[in-house]
Amino acid sequence: MLLYNVTVIIEDESAAAWLLWMVEEQIPKIMDTGMFVSNRLLRVLESPNEGVTFCTQYVVQTMEDYTNYRENFEPALQYELDIKFKDKYVSFRTIMEYIA
Repeated sequence: MLLYNVTVIIEDESAAAWLLWMVEEQIPKIMDTGMFVSNRLLRVLESPNEGVTFCTQYVVQTMEDYTNYRENFEPALQYELDIKFKDKYVSFRTIMEYIA
């Protein structure tokens, strides 16, 4: 099992709209790809960054499923994010392996 983490730091003024969009639209679309078995959305409470920091985590069974998602689904979903919140956020992604 692997954990795919997407961290987004978004401007204060856009945080509520981004959060609503993620819960109602983006996360359901990502889960509908069938590549992930579960997800969770977290807000970082103590962040050194300006803006609001969120982490969206997706559990994926195999590296092949993760690669399939990144190559075949993520570009279109990323485009939607870029159109809706252009210049209002920064993000980075991490893939992690469960150890214990």
